[in-house]
Amino acid sequence: MDHTYWLKQTSEPLFPDILWSRPESKAGAGKLAVIGGNSHGFSAPGIAYMSALQAGAGVVQAMLPDAVKKVVKHMLPAAEFAPSTPSGSFNKRALDDLVRISSWADCTLLSGDIGRNSETAILLENFVEKFQDKLVITQDAVDYFKEIPLQLVNRDQTIVVLSLSQLQKMFINTPTIMPITLSMNTPQLVEALHNYTIEHQACIVTNHNDMVFVAHKGKVSTTKHEEKIWRVETAAKMSVWWLQNPDKLFEATTSSLYQTDK
Repeated sequence: MDHTYWLKQTSEPLFPDILWSRPESKAGAGKLAVIGGNSHGFSAPGIAYMSALQAGAGVVQAMLPDAVKKVVKHMLPAAEFAPSTPSGSFNKRALDDLVRISSWADCTLLSGDIGRNSETAILLENFVEKFQDKLVITQDAVDYFKEIPLQLVNRDQTIVVLSLSQLQKMFINTPTIMPITLSMNTPQLVEALHNYTIEHQACIVTNHNDMVFVAHKGKVSTTKHEEKIWRVETAAKMSVWWLQNPDKLFEATTSSLYQTDK
């Protein structure tokens, strides 16, 4: 195996220039839109909101279904709300609202706790197709694309933060040489991600063997990361670092992981 595309981030940052050139003021620290939640769970957008602020975002704006407005308005007083289904998930009529807040932001995070709803599925598919700028997607929002992964992984300016089991399902529905198995070792996963991201445009981020793997355009970085509950917080930090380094997706995403262990 040729290791030239595998970069290992250990006690020293792989990209120190990214690490030490953070914005000095909130005015230059960028705007993030966080979208997620349903009436049965809305911790993901809350965690993403706080994590993004802690990571140094200039402004964070959250959007949730209006079914949770009475509860969430006290926790996230500046949150916006979009039309919801009778079951409390985003309604397909929320498309214009999602596009509007995403067009305002420098990056958009679909943070999860989306729930399972056929109308929400239509909404997310339409949104991913219509909105063409920076998008990060994680948690159960990814599940909406496990049967149609090409709509997500062939999208430019996209980071997909997902568990290894979610990645396995996406690989099953994508023409690929090497399948993902839960028992594969680190070099095997690196090789699989290397091959996959040569063929597909999105940046793939997953966790295995106490490491987070970042893969984009054939390059793969690994960083030790032992947190078991990691996707939403990690996706929020990556969103912030990326919007602050818009032309350095791989470097910014990898650097955000170095910060988590400090």
